Amino acid sequence: MMSSVTSLLPLVLMFVVLYFVMIRPQMKRQKEHRTMIEALAKGDEIATTGGMLGRVTKLGDNFLNLEVAQGVEVQVQRAAVAQVLPKGTIK
Repeated sequence: MMSSVTSLLPLVLMFVVLYFVMIRPQMKRQKEHRTMIEALAKGDEIATTGGMLGRVTKLGDNFLNLEVAQGVEVQVQRAAVAQVLPKGTIK
């Protein structure tokens, strides 16, 4: 009985280490990203995952309109928002 428990110990230990090193931080990042996307408001300056910078002009459930230049708007998915920039970043 004792030898079977000791043979499973390294497997259990590897799973615990994997959880704390990879799974838990990834879940934390997903939660922060979800919170950031839900908090978006009209006028926020954002950067998308594709590297496009712009100002939010219209918000929908799954999409938002992004003004990338004066008079030029594109529609992007909310999930494509990488980060919210400080006000005044885009001139």
